[in-house]
Amino acid sequence: MNLDEAQRNKAAEWIKQGLKLSEIQDRLASEFGLRLTYMDVRLLVDDLKLVPKDAEPAKTSGTLLAPSSAAAPAARGGKRSAPSPGAAAPKPGPGELSLSVDQVARPGAMVSGKVTFSDGNSADWYFDQSGQLGLVPQQPGYRPPPADLEQFQTALNEELTRMGF
Repeated sequence: MNLDEAQRNKAAEWIKQGLKLSEIQDRLASEFGLRLTYMDVRLLVDDLKLVPKDAEPAKTSGTLLAPSSAAAPAARGGKRSAPSPGAAAPKPGPGELSLSVDQVARPGAMVSGKVTFSDGNSADWYFDQSGQLGLVPQQPGYRPPPADLEQFQTALNEELTRMGF
């Protein structure tokens, strides 16, 4: 990385403005004609002893409520509220999917929890020791709607990522 002092100062200014590394990479290419890899930009930021601003993380808890409507992608993240220890997960309203993670995983599982689908049917879910997802409906033979399954997987991924799995 052969940047002169003016280019380094400009990159530092962009970081202070809150630009992401990919945006800085694009600006270096458009304004200075420098084609740097993403890793080069990361190293440049490190060399400048600067820290990019992270987006403020959403405050979350172990319970997730999300509307089942696919028409509102911005609302898919749903509402998150902190349950008190030992309290039952809030009952979802009509058309909502509710997901909770057990504090103690069921036997044979690495992590487990409960889900209530938009039609009111519920199931237990778990990841076994080999990482396979299992879904055990409380009503034998029940199959959730495909839209609910997609929303369940997205919500489960978000919640487990937030918890560090």
